[in-house]
Amino acid sequence: MVEPMRQERGTIVLVSNTSWYLYNFRRGTLRALVEAGFRVIGLAPPDAYASRLVDELGIEHVALGLEGKGTRLLGEGRSLLALAATLRRLRPNFVFNFTVKANIYSGLACRALGIPYANNVSGLGTAFLHDSWLFRRVRWLYGVANHGAHRVFFQNAEDLELFQRHGLLRDIPTTLLPGSGVDTRRFAFSPLPEATSFTFVMIARLLGDKGVREYVQAAEQVRAGHPRTRFLLIGPLGASNLSAIGEAEVREWQRTGVVEYRGECDDVRPWIAQAHVLVLPSYREGMPRTVLEAAAIGRPAIVSDVPGCRQAVVAEVTGWLCEVKSAGSLAKRMHECVEMPPERLQEVGWAARRRIEAEFDEQIVIQASLQLLQPAGNDCMAGSETP
Repeated sequence: MVEPMRQERGTIVLVSNTSWYLYNFRRGTLRALVEAGFRVIGLAPPDAYASRLVDELGIEHVALGLEGKGTRLLGEGRSLLALAATLRRLRPNFVFNFTVKANIYSGLACRALGIPYANNVSGLGTAFLHDSWLFRRVRWLYGVANHGAHRVFFQNAEDLELFQRHGLLRDIPTTLLPGSGVDTRRFAFSPLPEATSFTFVMIARLLGDKGVREYVQAAEQVRAGHPRTRFLLIGPLGASNLSAIGEAEVREWQRTGVVEYRGECDDVRPWIAQAHVLVLPSYREGMPRTVLEAAAIGRPAIVSDVPGCRQAVVAEVTGWLCEVKSAGSLAKRMHECVEMPPERLQEVGWAARRRIEAEFDEQIVIQASLQLLQPAGNDCMAGSETP
């Protein structure tokens, strides 16, 4: 779906493995680029959010054939060649890549075509959580893609250090960002609900690597002692990922009543507002946006003690840490929250909100992208070839 647009300052392309990601996580950046006078193109697989990128944000959308969990060499090679052909046709002045496969494929294509680009490491993904011949090759390709970038953005220092340690950056400039940022006006503070049932909420794609199963197992343990406690689960099924959880397993959770699965949601604010605590027992993150959005609304979070998650909270101040892959450790923290005095819980929520205002406003992220496009001090908008 492409609509002709006025070109003034140049063409900027944002590449992702879903249009959903661009709309939900990069909306502010897209608006800022349009307002700055650029022709902006979202290059991503078509989904329900593709038309919203065009209609609501005023950008163009070009369909990208890219499967998140695809591993067949022939199919992946075709995806890479098709992506390169699209970029050759569009000939943008600069490309921002998001999500692991887009960073690698678009980075390789941009490097071969001499198109300036930046990679955004928003999390390490399955390729860094598991080890095999295939994933070792993926990590090597990641380094090749990064080595031609004008800049690589990171969302936590541990991911940055890991890339440096494994030679995936060399001397490429890097910037550490506060996640993808939070619109603090849209995610306004809300007092804790007065409902008699203490409510937890988890908002994530239904992936094993997100710790969804640990959340369900911990919910079973907590309900044994606090049967009126509610456990909400929000997020899309059918994610294109090797650790995706099947529909049959989710139906069984619903049948037993251990969690209330509410599916995918366009606006998570009402679900966060009716909860007391957000939970994210993920195996690894870049900087989990749902934790930051919940904090902006004034909700503390229980997260796993892993890179990305541990940076999203200040332990015992704005939230709590649990052991990764441990339903028992998570259940213990949840028990403590249920039995915590409401005044103490609200105090933690206020601290979470104050931290978001001070450190995670999305304007920090937006300005980092715009600054990279300024002609002074770099040649990215001149269309010069990447070294």
